[in-house]
Amino acid sequence: MNTQQDIQSLDNIKVIVDEFYAKIRVDQLLGGLFNGAIKDRWPEHLEKMYRFWQTVLLEEHTYKGSPFPSHAGLPVEQAHFDRWLHLFNTTVDGHFAGEKAERAKWQGARMAELFLSKIQYYRDHPAISVL
Repeated sequence: MNTQQDIQSLDNIKVIVDEFYAKIRVDQLLGGLFNGAIKDRWPEHLEKMYRFWQTVLLEEHTYKGSPFPSHAGLPVEQAHFDRWLHLFNTTVDGHFAGEKAERAKWQGARMAELFLSKIQYYRDHPAISVL
């Protein structure tokens, strides 16, 4: 029997985001990519991710923006998204269980699929602007 609680608060989201990105930063496949793109702006990135997931999971609309454009030019393939999803899902599962935890994993998978599809489209159609 699973005794974990579901995601209920911003503090819960911070647990996921902080642990997930700590894993990302040292991951052999993803660490260099993320650290190279984010550089010394990790605190700002984490704050943005708190707001994003707070909006998605808690329906507290604190995130404004469009997440895709900053990812459009990254040199990523399916393996990068597979690793991202594995780290994300294991982080969520390590702390939470329930409807919102499942929603987080579903949303992560949906974003990974959409982002990879759009990145590949823009690679194949370089004359089309992302913005």
